[in-house]
Amino acid sequence: MIFMPDHIFARLLANGQASLADDIDHVPAVKFFDPCGGAVWLLTEARPDEPDILFGLCDLGMGFPELGSVRLSELKSIKGRLGIGLERDFFFAPRYPLSVYVHAAHYARRIVEDDAVLARAAQDLGVSPSADPTVLPSDEEGG
Repeated sequence: MIFMPDHIFARLLANGQASLADDIDHVPAVKFFDPCGGAVWLLTEARPDEPDILFGLCDLGMGFPELGSVRLSELKSIKGRLGIGLERDFFFAPRYPLSVYVHAAHYARRIVEDDAVLARAAQDLGVSPSADPTVLPSDEEGG
């Protein structure tokens, strides 16, 4: 089952609130994945008016990753082939805004985290990586 710590959810909400005022290319705040399949979600924000709705790059493992919205309650209810729910990737340390992951996924037909592929996508878009990979607060707080 998905574990969404309060501090990550607060970051999703803050990103969503910031996006109401300006079109911001946020760095993903959290990654969920199906441990028994190829589905992956890189999520950047939650709607402040309806916090169950999250936005990000969604890949159901069928070769067509796309930007879109998904309900957190729906993600929590998913059971994979072995009856195992989705998991949060504790080691995910994003270095680029979502647009770079989208660009790389468009060519790879799946969400990728390979440094060389992401660097090429960032170069194509004229985006610089963060100086240091984002350290997710969940890793620091034992989440």
